[in-house]
Amino acid sequence: MKTLAACLLAMLAAVPATAQSTPDPAAASTPYEASLRGFFLFTEQNFSAENTFKAAFGESVEPFFGGGVQVTTPSGIFVEFGVSRFKKSGQRAFFNNGQISSLGIPLTATLTPIEISGGYRFGRKESRIYPYVAGGIGRYNYSEESDFAADGDNVDTHHVGYLVNGGVEVRLQKWVGAAVDVQYTHISGILGTDGVSQAAGENDLGGVAVRIKVMVGR
Repeated sequence: MKTLAACLLAMLAAVPATAQSTPDPAAASTPYEASLRGFFLFTEQNFSAENTFKAAFGESVEPFFGGGVQVTTPSGIFVEFGVSRFKKSGQRAFFNNGQISSLGIPLTATLTPIEISGGYRFGRKESRIYPYVAGGIGRYNYSEESDFAADGDNVDTHHVGYLVNGGVEVRLQKWVGAAVDVQYTHISGILGTDGVSQAAGENDLGGVAVRIKVMVGR
């Protein structure tokens, strides 16, 4: 989280003070039209199923990497499509009365969010800084694999989840921008049916995440 905060400060520092207070003549003279932009995505998520992830991987804050596309309009409305992935190896565990006991059985979990959202960017067309809010829906593919799994131990499933986020975008150059936001996701229907998640009473595969996007396009 300290690294993400440092990145945000570096982004803001990259925008000259004069650019924040004085409209860019080039931007003001150029008609603002709908734009298609690609982006790279890095996420640090604190999973709601804290005990489940601590039991398997030792911690509940995990990284995702991905990318996507965004369409912005002159009115400030935008639509975004993104795909990211978390994959990590750990081990199966047993949870009882708040105590975690590792079983020493290797485990690899993969979570692939496929998300679409819509939102609104605040700011004038000549601005360099755009606060924004968005909400949407996603399909979340989840799998667990183990070399020594018995029948039914491996998992390969998916479920629909919901998301909301809000943050700020900074235009670093004409064709390059960066954004930092906080996103909350709620994904029920995958965890909570067996294993540690059932014993711990955790049925939400979502959580709170800090996301950094590097955007290419106007």
